Amino acid sequence: MITRRTALTAGLASAVAARFISARAANLPGVTPTEIKIGNTAPYSGPGSSYSVIPKAEAAYFKMINEMGGIAGHKIVFLSLDDAYSPPKTVEDTRKLVEEDGVDFCFCSLGTPTNSAIAEYMNHHKVPQLFVGTGAGKWADYKKYPWTMGFQPSYRTEAQIYTKHMLANVKQPKMGILYQNDDFGKDYPLGVRDVLGADWDKIVARSVTYETTDATVDSQIAELQNAGCNVLLVGAIAKFAAQSIRKVYDIQWKPMFFMSNVAISVGMVMQPVGPEKSIGMISTQYLKDPTDPEWKDDTGIGAWRTFMAKYLPNGDTTDAANVFAYGAAMTMVQVLKQCNGDFSRANIMRQAENLHDFGVPVLLPGIKIRTSHTDHRPIKAMQLQRWSGKGWVRFGGLIEGANA
Repeated sequence: MITRRTALTAGLASAVAARFISARAANLPGVTPTEIKIGNTAPYSGPGSSYSVIPKAEAAYFKMINEMGGIAGHKIVFLSLDDAYSPPKTVEDTRKLVEEDGVDFCFCSLGTPTNSAIAEYMNHHKVPQLFVGTGAGKWADYKKYPWTMGFQPSYRTEAQIYTKHMLANVKQPKMGILYQNDDFGKDYPLGVRDVLGADWDKIVARSVTYETTDATVDSQIAELQNAGCNVLLVGAIAKFAAQSIRKVYDIQWKPMFFMSNVAISVGMVMQPVGPEKSIGMISTQYLKDPTDPEWKDDTGIGAWRTFMAKYLPNGDTTDAANVFAYGAAMTMVQVLKQCNGDFSRANIMRQAENLHDFGVPVLLPGIKIRTSHTDHRPIKAMQLQRWSGKGWVRFGGLIEGANA
């Protein structure tokens, strides 16, 4: 027989437990006993829409993980919103994800200007902003952005590599730079200046910008040619990279041509623009190119192809953006595994800063993911490569830049 005292004690215990669970839920936004809610913004429309394949592939990867049982009994709910590559829209979308949808954290939101628009908000509210889809050097500033972490190598380091290659291979170089007028593009002249120093004015003949709202960059390319440049560096997203390649080809200009590695996907840029139009163009790589015959029998690319066939059957297997998404999502899942069931924001950030030589099989051999509390640059090394007209041919060894 249950006494009144026993019933009261049981009722009190239930009430305490309920309050504990409620308090715990309040301290774990986006986490339920069965789910982890992750937010993302990406340009499904607008000038950066060609990169929308990235969140689609990431969603497919998380679907695969969920079918395998999830992480510590939790299924991943991936909420991705269209920001049209517009910073004000990114702010609106991110506030919705955090304040209304109650995500635990944001993963791989795409774009430098868009992530820049939300970085202070995310860091003020201590919401992890992980593996952002941008190589801006600013994300390495762990003191200013302790809750933000990049993924790919920095654009500034990339520009340093191009500048050193130019100095070693071009007599009397006259460089022209075309870059997007935001924090993404501005890293390229910064990297050039890191190397040239006081010689900037002697070597850089002209530096011009474009806006993402511009119809074309034809006039900027013509201006750089007319300035007598024999070296061209373009820091652009895919749409404007393709325009640059077409214009350089059409005016029969033959500079040493460097292109940002965010805009060199075979499926997204090189084939659509015309593979013959950029022969000799130089870029960098840190991922295995799925169109490179060298990786035909590679186990990492083989696993990626199996994933694509099952979970993204209509996806373009010549588009390196799908490889990027696969590698970034794999790294995110590793962080969640290291959490050992504690998906608090603080622990997620702690584990993101605790990746030691994590091997992502679609990265070039010799490149490992390494992070720490004072190192928010997961990937630091790249290799130069040249477009042959049929594919990218890598040359030289892996290179790490000194700066973020």
